[in-house]
This record gives sequence, C-alpha cells and structure tokens, in this order.
Amino acid sequence: MEPLELLLAERACERLITDFVHRLDLGEPAGVAGLFTEDGVWEWPPPGDGRRVAGREALREYFGSRPADRLSRRFMSNVLVTVTGPDTATAVSYFATYRVDGYGGGMVPAGPPVQVGTYEDSFRRVDGRWLLVHRVLRLPFAGPTPQAGTAG
Repeated sequence: MEPLELLLAERACERLITDFVHRLDLGEPAGVAGLFTEDGVWEWPPPGDGRRVAGREALREYFGSRPADRLSRRFMSNVLVTVTGPDTATAVSYFATYRVDGYGGGMVPAGPPVQVGTYEDSFRRVDGRWLLVHRVLRLPFAGPTPQAGTAG
C-alpha cells in the first residue's frame, strides 16, 4: 500500500470512531447504524452483559431506543488504527463516558465517568467507503447511570 493510501485509510477509520460518539452523544443515536456494514455487529461480551446486536436494522433499533432524556459525552483517546489490507483495518481506542438519565436541560454537576474502557473495531471498505464491521466494547471500569440531580 502506498503511504498516502495508508494515511487516507487510517484517517477514514479514525473519522468513523469519532463520528460514532458524536452521533450517539449529540442527538442522532439511530444514525450510528449507518456507520456499520449491512451485517455489522456491536457487542459487549462477558464480563459485560453479553449483549450482541447484529445487522444494520437491528443496530438502528438498538441505538435509536436510547432514552430521550439521557445526556452523555464520550471522550476518545489513544486511537490506534492498523490497516491490514487494501480494504480492511482494525483499531483499538480508549473512551470515558459521562452520562445521566432524567436530563431536563441546564448544567449537570460533574461526577466521575460511568464507564472507562476500550473499543476494539474492525473495518471494511465497501464501494469506496470505510465502515465498521464489528465493534467490541470492553469495560474494566463501569457503574450505574445516575439520575440528573443526583450526579456529582
């Protein structure tokens, strides 16, 4: 792979990682599904709750069912994309999630993140566009989502 082609593939995958959290946090959660291939998978294996959602329509329904009064912000870091072929790549990235339910507006007192973990991703280029094929969520640090007014 030529250096410029490699750089463009890495950047496209990094952009997907960022786009995912922006859509989820900034009011377009069902739109997350459009970042996956038609057969895409999101999972949270044990010691998580074993959740697994497969297929773009199931992903749209799953992410679209997020509570309307949930406020969240995810911070991404240490994104490492590895291009494995002309149309495939993998990545590992760290994230921290700040979240409350019952949000009615205004500023919420800051509390600790409710999740700190990693995303393990695989990507495939489909018709010239990079998409997520599989995302695995690993949470070594997690707790319950507080209700707005009790955070902090």
